[in-house]
Amino acid sequence: MATRVAVVTGGNKGIGLAIVRALCKLFQGDVFLTARDQGRGQETMKSLASEGLAAQFHQLDIDDLKSITTAAAFFKETYGGVDVLINNAGIAFKVADPTPFATQAEATLRTNFFSTREMLINFLPLVRPGGRVVNLCSLLGQRVLNQCSPALQQRFRSDDITEEEVLELMHRFLDEAKRGEHQQGGWAESAYGVSHIGLTTLSMILARRLSKERPNDGILLNACCPGWVRTDMAGPKAPKSPDEGAVTPVYLALLPPDATEPHGKFVSEKEVQQW
Repeated sequence: MATRVAVVTGGNKGIGLAIVRALCKLFQGDVFLTARDQGRGQETMKSLASEGLAAQFHQLDIDDLKSITTAAAFFKETYGGVDVLINNAGIAFKVADPTPFATQAEATLRTNFFSTREMLINFLPLVRPGGRVVNLCSLLGQRVLNQCSPALQQRFRSDDITEEEVLELMHRFLDEAKRGEHQQGGWAESAYGVSHIGLTTLSMILARRLSKERPNDGILLNACCPGWVRTDMAGPKAPKSPDEGAVTPVYLALLPPDATEPHGKFVSEKEVQQW
């Protein structure tokens, strides 16, 4: 029987590292932390080893398509596929950051939506029967969607929205942000929130596609919010520790083999949320 393997993006610190740590304890198979920086990734592996935890490392920068395709080829050749994929890598600008909104929007959507989508394009075909895919999103996406125009809310919550339409809407947001017209276009003033509106909606679309194209494979794909967690990104005032933030993603990654739900859902505190 092939060795099972779990892959976590952005796994060298924060929530990603906490997810890797939990999987090392709970997942029956090889656990890969991936990160942009080889040196930091290797140091993190050593730190985990000092705790008696055996993780492995593969360099992976989700903003670099060649890095994604190289990693995908490695897991296909070495393992024949993957069993758990957790898309944790993401960015957020601080509230007081003076960077112009249009620049923030471009960088945020590039990583949180477009690059994560490239991960899914390249890795979903590798997910084996019984596999679990978890995309880390945010309740802020839900809140920001509620601040968008009724027309945008209707489309993003529609069961018939397509991947092409989501791409079109994300590009429209960027174009309008560059012109300073995004609010007139019905968008809220949060690039981070919009990036997660896109990723959560995409997660639901891809889950529906999996159910249609691979109905007997039992793959479960979900989006989740880890909560407000004390990390470099979210700051020291957040109420949750990284280990507490890892609880819901790890729960979804380790859903039992006979589970059929949740699938194509947005989950917070291990509970399905209304999108």
